[in-house]
Amino acid sequence: MSSQRSEDALIALRQIQRKTEQASKRLALTAGLTPSQLLVMQILGEKGETSAGDISRLTQLKHATITSLVDKLVARGLLTRRRHHKDRRRVWLELLPEGKAVISSAPDLLQDTFRKRFEALPDWHSAMLVSALEKVASLLDAENMDAAPILDIGALDEKPD
Repeated sequence: MSSQRSEDALIALRQIQRKTEQASKRLALTAGLTPSQLLVMQILGEKGETSAGDISRLTQLKHATITSLVDKLVARGLLTRRRHHKDRRRVWLELLPEGKAVISSAPDLLQDTFRKRFEALPDWHSAMLVSALEKVASLLDAENMDAAPILDIGALDEKPD
């Protein structure tokens, strides 16, 4: 019986993984973006010009990751970057009209769908799910891995930590 349960758990994990991959691929095909890139653009669309450090804090992505994402988005002409006039270490980002057009045509992010449905659950149910997911992370020795609340498979050429 317990081997069937472990297989059921592995199937559920694989279903989540496959759904994440499908959503990332659909976003790449329709908008040419990763979920992380779209999230950065959405934040800029909502807040207007924002510092790269604030984007890093809001997305919970490392500053180096934000720099890499921004490099790609600037190269595509979707946003601009400028240095602060007094503190050259501070970088300000702003969405361009082309970026706004991409956001409006992009599909919803998978984590947005998850968040809406998860927040509609009763408190006891959401607490139980968080506890179970934290235990799964522990079983996979992943509880100490740095992770942002973004369902993204990452770039295909990305090297694992």
